[in-house]
Amino acid sequence: MALLRSGWLWRQTSVLKRWKLNWCDLWVDGSLRFYKTDTRRELEHRVSLKTMCLDVRSGLECGGVCPPESNPRENLLLVQLSDGSTLNLCANSEDESIAWKLTLLETRRNPVFTYDPYDDSYQILPLNSYQTIYLSPGTHQVVVQRDPFDGVADSLAMGILAGLAAGAAMRSFLWMPFFLC
Repeated sequence: MALLRSGWLWRQTSVLKRWKLNWCDLWVDGSLRFYKTDTRRELEHRVSLKTMCLDVRSGLECGGVCPPESNPRENLLLVQLSDGSTLNLCANSEDESIAWKLTLLETRRNPVFTYDPYDDSYQILPLNSYQTIYLSPGTHQVVVQRDPFDGVADSLAMGILAGLAAGAAMRSFLWMPFFLC
């Protein structure tokens, strides 16, 4: 698997909101991994950007987030995730922040890769305006990422139906004491 970008980033913890310096690797499959050191031995956190990332903001677009001490606001990165949480990051310079933002957006945007086992390499396949891909003969394997919001309406409808059924059952139980008197 190919490494798109790696380097040191500050990451804000989700519970205590403290800033920790982590070594970050962004892989071609959209996996953003955070390690304690650059030896990559202790994995601290992993985010799948292909399925989880909604938006990436940088610099002054990150309203309401205070950067770590001795870092200006222009170094901030904010990754909005589909579960409603945000991943707050801070680079060491504004240029590095912009480079990370562009790489994160590119990873999120390109969902299809081909893999050539003879060269052990991945090739990004862009989608055309009809959301289709044309492959040359001799392609061995195609990896297609599924739309993360496919099927959301089905689960929402089932949730509403279950809520209505539970409400109807609870309403009938609430009237029971009056009928027994």
